[in-house]
Parts: sequence; C-alpha cells; structure tokens
Amino acid sequence: MSDEFAPRREWLSRQLNLLPAKQADQLARKVWQDDHYWSVHFEMAVGAALRQAGLNAVYDHPWGRQTPDWTVMAATGEPLCLVEVYTASPPQRTYRSMRAWHQVTQQFKKIPIGVVLTLESTGSPIDPPDSKEAKRLAREVERALSSVLCPPRITTSLGLTFLVLADRYGRQIPSPFGLRACFEAPSSIAGQVSAAQIVPGVREKISKYRRIVDEHDLPLVVAVGAHPFTGLTLRELDDFLAGEMSMTFQFNIGDGYIGSSTFPSSRWDIPSELSGLLWVDNLFPFEATGRPNSTAQRPMPAILASLNIQK
Repeated sequence: MSDEFAPRREWLSRQLNLLPAKQADQLARKVWQDDHYWSVHFEMAVGAALRQAGLNAVYDHPWGRQTPDWTVMAATGEPLCLVEVYTASPPQRTYRSMRAWHQVTQQFKKIPIGVVLTLESTGSPIDPPDSKEAKRLAREVERALSSVLCPPRITTSLGLTFLVLADRYGRQIPSPFGLRACFEAPSSIAGQVSAAQIVPGVREKISKYRRIVDEHDLPLVVAVGAHPFTGLTLRELDDFLAGEMSMTFQFNIGDGYIGSSTFPSSRWDIPSELSGLLWVDNLFPFEATGRPNSTAQRPMPAILASLNIQK
C-alpha cells in the first residue's frame, strides 16, 4: 500500500535537518501538536522558499531579545531582510464545535439503519450537544427510524430536528457506512471567506519588529499561510489586495446556516512599513508567492517579489 504522506514527511525531515539540532528537536516536538502543526509547516516552507531562491536564511536569529522567524543574510554576514511568518487560523471555538459534533456522528453510526441524516435549518447557528445529549439524541432518532413509517422528519426532545435525506424520487439516500446511519453534522467552518482576517495579525508583526527594521534599515516581509479550515487561498488574498468586489463562501451538506455576509472591503492599502507579503500555499509542496508593496519604505527584495507569480 502506498503512503501518500511519505514525500511530505521526507520534506519536513529535510527542512528540520538543515537547522541546528536544538531548534530541529524543538520543532519536531511541536509539529504534532494541533496548535502548532500548521505554523511549523509554514515556517519550514518559508525557509525552503528562501533557500530555493538562492538566499542564505537563518532561522530564529537573535536580535537582542527578539527572534524573527527568518533573517536573510548576505554572503558577508550582513542582514538583508527579515521574514516573519503569520498563520491564519480559525478561532478555538471552531475546534471545540467540531469535536462536539463528531461525538454525535459517532453515536449515530451505532444506529443499525443505513440512512443519511442532516439537521433541519433553524436560520441561526446550532450549538452542538454534549456527550450525554449526543447519546440521548441517537436513542430518540433510532426509535423513530425503527418505527413502521420511518418519518422523513424527526423532532427530538432537545429541540433539534433531523431530516432523513431522499433522492428526487423520494427514496432514502443509502448511508456510506452500509447498515449504519450517517449523520452529516454542521461543519463548524461554514461562512464567508475573507482575507481581511489576516490584517490584525500582519499589523501585529509590523509593530513587533518595527524598531529592528528601522534601526537597521531592513525590509520586512510577512509570509502568510492559512489553515485549511479558514478556506483562504491566494485568490482571496489577491482580491483583497486589489479591492475586487467578489465574495466566497464555504459550506457542506450538513450546514443549514452559513452566517451573514459582509460586503467585500475596499482595497487594502498595505502599510508602508511592510515591504510585501509572501503567500504560502497549504498544499504540499507549499509553494510561496510574492506580493510586493508598491508603496513600501524599503522595497521587497526583487527575488522574493518575483517568487512563483500567479495571476
């Protein structure tokens, strides 16, 4: 059986092996923690992109008490640029909600009736039940499904209503689990996707390293990577930078509510203290794309600005 993740693990091992042993060990421990998985991958991806561009990049080079993620050095040892990495992530409540709905899904898989169910939309967000309530829901739904008529709509004592999905001919949709019920829970990530969410994090990076870049007259670049749950891609970033009036939403079959929409923001004028952005894709091999700031006080190094330009 082929291991589709083998090339990715090998890539990560190569990146870590290029670092001092102490740094590599610390990152290797962090990468399997949920809170650090993507930030470690993005930091290593940025280092790989800098090296592929022919630059000498040093990880966590100390500047007094501060250690920017990457410092680009000249052959003479003089610093040329700082590259800090920002990971756009969903709020913690998203993970809590996903775990809670997963409990419900697992309880429904115990029901020996092969149908697919979703929640009926209420026009507002639905809070997930706790583990005790999940078992209660499964028992009530199983009783209803086991009845002679097997209603297409099942109302429970917790106020949640479940729909038994059917095709256009009214036949029940068979469960992908065979003779086990499949509950398509709310995804917990449904809603509008907007690159505006990166602005506070990028501004924080600018503020954090403003003194260093001013004192040493260095360009500051912020590399941005997005957790897959955010739905952010380079397209949303480019639309945001250009002020394009486009809107993107993400949802799946179990989402009866995807939230309200906000009219797209006007074009984001990148602060002049920032030399530019690097977008880091969250699909292996994590390609980086440069987006220079045309009004920057200190221009983004040309070799970074031209990285993997996509239109």
